[in-house]
Amino acid sequence: MDYYPESVIDLINEIAKLPGIGYKSAIKITYNLIEMNESEVTKLARAMVEMKKKVHYCKQCHHLTEEDLCSICSNKKRDQSIICVVDTPRDLIAIEKTREYHGLYHVLHGRISPLDGVRPQDLTIASLEKRLETGQVQELILANSPTLEGESTAVYLSKTMHGKVAKITRIAHGVPIGGDLEFADEITLLKAMEGRHDY
Repeated sequence: MDYYPESVIDLINEIAKLPGIGYKSAIKITYNLIEMNESEVTKLARAMVEMKKKVHYCKQCHHLTEEDLCSICSNKKRDQSIICVVDTPRDLIAIEKTREYHGLYHVLHGRISPLDGVRPQDLTIASLEKRLETGQVQELILANSPTLEGESTAVYLSKTMHGKVAKITRIAHGVPIGGDLEFADEITLLKAMEGRHDY
């Protein structure tokens, strides 16, 4: 690594810590940043710092927001009787892109995975239970990704929420097993939502 200046090495190492970015990709990104003019790099850095300062999780559904409630939770036109449970904010956005679902959401921020040390109490399950206490929610849609961990999470939720809501459904598996919702196309997601079933 002696062939890189120390500041370049530091940046490569920091970029390589990002999920899905390997060491070679980190080097490519660093070279792109070096080739940008200083004002562009400053603008990028400022945008990252501002995002980190302003963005937090919605106090109701745990989606990304700059306010107390996200734009979905604060929209009174949304169907308040349905909550769609997803693993991540990226999954929520993937479903929103279908433009066919008009209910509310609940973001778990992960999946139950004992091997990775992720327990039910590490997710936002307790606040989901609290949301059901109002009696306003009539259907809970489990839209966890169709991975082993996603299925385990869905089974746990169906057992835990049984009797607390009138109907629990699971999205149909138009989404490929082992895949993530964020990578599914809108039509596949739409069909999966339409084909949901009792769980």
